[in-house]
Amino acid sequence: MLSTNGAAAPLDVPRGLAGVVVTETELGDVRGREGFYHYRQYSAVELAESRGFEDVWHLMFHGRLPDAAEREAFLAGTAALRRLPDEVRAALPAVARTCAPSGPLAGLRTALSLLGASAGFRPVYDLGPDERRADALAACSAVPTLLTALHRLGRGLEPVEPREDLQYAANYLYMLTGSEPDPDRARAVERYLVSTVDHGFNASTFTARVIASTGADVAACLVGAIGALSGPLHGGAPSRALDTLDAIGTPDRIDSWIRQRVLAGERIMGFGHPVYRTEDPRSRMLRAVAEGFGGPLVEFAVDVEARVEAILAELKPGRELHTNVEFYAGVVMELCGLPREMFTPTFCAARVVGWSANILEQARDSKIIRPAARYVGPQPPQPLPKAS
Repeated sequence: MLSTNGAAAPLDVPRGLAGVVVTETELGDVRGREGFYHYRQYSAVELAESRGFEDVWHLMFHGRLPDAAEREAFLAGTAALRRLPDEVRAALPAVARTCAPSGPLAGLRTALSLLGASAGFRPVYDLGPDERRADALAACSAVPTLLTALHRLGRGLEPVEPREDLQYAANYLYMLTGSEPDPDRARAVERYLVSTVDHGFNASTFTARVIASTGADVAACLVGAIGALSGPLHGGAPSRALDTLDAIGTPDRIDSWIRQRVLAGERIMGFGHPVYRTEDPRSRMLRAVAEGFGGPLVEFAVDVEARVEAILAELKPGRELHTNVEFYAGVVMELCGLPREMFTPTFCAARVVGWSANILEQARDSKIIRPAARYVGPQPPQPLPKAS
């Protein structure tokens, strides 16, 4: 349909673009009513349970899981990209100091821009597929180094240099703490990282693709995605879910605390998801990881989950509200020794791979994403008042 001026007539769509299909993708999908999501043709949860992070990274970038030789080459290639250029390393203390009140995720936006400029990232519009992929590999490999360095510098500690003999998750924990991690905890964090690589056209992924559609460089696209992730409605919930457990405190307070919040119309962090109408499959998987560790925190979290769902079902009948990924993600990361201010940055260390895969896919399409808006302000044209 055309408007009176010959342009395509605007279409009315739901608020937040809910349910609107804006493009086609080969990277994966979320089936909210089924409680299922996948990376390419594989169940994301099955990948998290049986494959390492680098295997999934290879899958997202190359479209297939690696064989043994490809895995070895990919591990070595990405590990060699973890070290930062000297000029970026030199700037990090000032970045960490300036961004200290907001934390490492805020510093990452600045540091990643600097990395892109230092490495000579060029607009994806001007690059071929191999060059785009090289820039994306460099950015993804550097993000854990940047995040852990900014965190340590913010605490008055020296950054820990990456190790090429450790895989992605173990190296991340090593750079964060300065100690080689316990294998069980490294594997638990790896399962979390794999489970959060990608998740449909969420706000940050869509932001990355919008920027990529302009032909901007990989770093610019990722910085925009990080900005979207920094919002508490998107990436800030894992630590907030743990704050809920802290606020409840003891089992005898669960019902009264939850009822008071629900009746007041407050959101219970870690519950509900804009897509899933069943239990979040990531939550189910991470609950099993947490229960593998056991202990008072896990037992309390399980009790809170059961009572919250029962009370929500009573007070909000007909609505399917279950734990989402953030609830047990916070529990798992707490058990693995990650400080709470690093929960969302850790999510970012995984999602940067999914963002980058989406950037690479979007870069193949030369059409810029440019929707319309309906103007609802004062009717123009109004007489222009004289300048005073």
